[in-house]
Amino acid sequence: MKKIINLILLIVTIGAFAQNEEAEVKKTIESFFIGFHTQDSILIKSTLYNSAILQTIGKNREGTTTVITNNFTTFLKNIVGIPETMDFNEKITSYTIKVDGLMANAWTEYEFWVNGKFSHCGVNSFQLFKDNGKWKIIYLIDTRRKEGCN
Repeated sequence: MKKIINLILLIVTIGAFAQNEEAEVKKTIESFFIGFHTQDSILIKSTLYNSAILQTIGKNREGTTTVITNNFTTFLKNIVGIPETMDFNEKITSYTIKVDGLMANAWTEYEFWVNGKFSHCGVNSFQLFKDNGKWKIIYLIDTRRKEGCN
């Protein structure tokens, strides 16, 4: 009986630990988006590892689907440079988070709105690692589309 109780306690403890890690990953992503929406480059930087890779899958001007790699510094300048008259909101509609030790993946569906009008939707895929006790985004790739949105 004692072994069964210990086993149950172990399973509950592991489950609670995993949920806590998922909550911490989500908190990092939420902080990233707070920085994004407030155009706070310092907050955005605090959520990213120093060599983070940022990519987008979408169509170029010719209509060809391509992968675009964004320079980290250029990305921050573009965010900070958005005019105050432009209201933009990336609304996360769902989270799926998986954690294995010091690595995590978060899949977030989103809608993007500009000045109150729907612009596009897609998915963000975040790869994170736990750096000295803090989750950091090391890779972010997103899709962008106008059709097939809910």
